[in-house]
Amino acid sequence: MDLLKIAEENSKKNAPFYYKFLSMLSVVRGYNILAIVIAQYLAAIFIFSPQKSLRYVITDINLYFIVLATICTIASGYIINNFYDKTKDLINRPQKAELDSFISQKTKLQIYFLLNFIGFGFGLLVSLKAGLFFAIYIFLIWFYSHKFRKYPLIRLFSAAILALLPFFAVFVYYKNFSEIIVVHASFLFFVLIIKELLKDLENIKGDVLQNYITIPIKYDEHFTKMLISLVLFLTISPIYFILQYSEIGNMKYYFYFSIIIFLFFGYRLYNANKKQDYIILHNIIKFLILIGILSLTLIDTSVLIERIIQP
Repeated sequence: MDLLKIAEENSKKNAPFYYKFLSMLSVVRGYNILAIVIAQYLAAIFIFSPQKSLRYVITDINLYFIVLATICTIASGYIINNFYDKTKDLINRPQKAELDSFISQKTKLQIYFLLNFIGFGFGLLVSLKAGLFFAIYIFLIWFYSHKFRKYPLIRLFSAAILALLPFFAVFVYYKNFSEIIVVHASFLFFVLIIKELLKDLENIKGDVLQNYITIPIKYDEHFTKMLISLVLFLTISPIYFILQYSEIGNMKYYFYFSIIIFLFFGYRLYNANKKQDYIILHNIIKFLILIGILSLTLIDTSVLIERIIQP
């Protein structure tokens, strides 16, 4: 058996480059990083700097460095999470774990430290404060992976906050504070909380075997579903306040759409009782987040073309 395992590991070491490339994309969740980059740029264009021309925002070298720092930092965060979750993923996501294994644990750690160094460097190119921000962000991601995830409630809130921090970096850069930004952030925060709770429900089997203490394990599935329902109810408040702002333009239709999705989601959640049900619900939330990112373009469609041609 050991000889078979050694032979398998050697074959993975000698695997074609594109296998390892796909493996690394899987480890760093390239699709998530792409979505965050798009979200940062759309937020910069339509929320944080609505008075600046599109060309100015797109060619802003400092924003470019912030986005690159974000890519490196988040990628390294996914790597360290993958490093700690290797055994658990073999149970919860065997196919993904198999693909991820084409990159050795040693190589993952080397890339992790390299990406953190590069990300911090890109932050410094913007300013000392930006460099410090990303240094703290890197530390918090590591601390979350190493410590926070052991405590259910702390893990839940810290995961949602860490997911919001890339947008905070853009917000700090443009120094454009407004109530609507806070309301948008609170809506996204609640949605991310729901997403994290669904991940816990989805991964119960692997978490139990690895002695992870999550909310579903500590308080049971029924309590977790009730907690999700409560957070779902709390999203009503930011949706109501967002719809009072005329500045959101046609993005209001996204929030109307969200209400319909949440009603359908609540029905499916009530009837969910197995892993596949929670995977479907998790995908619904991911779809809602993706549509929310793209709907930022609806905030000011009437002047979008003007901003494209504006010098």
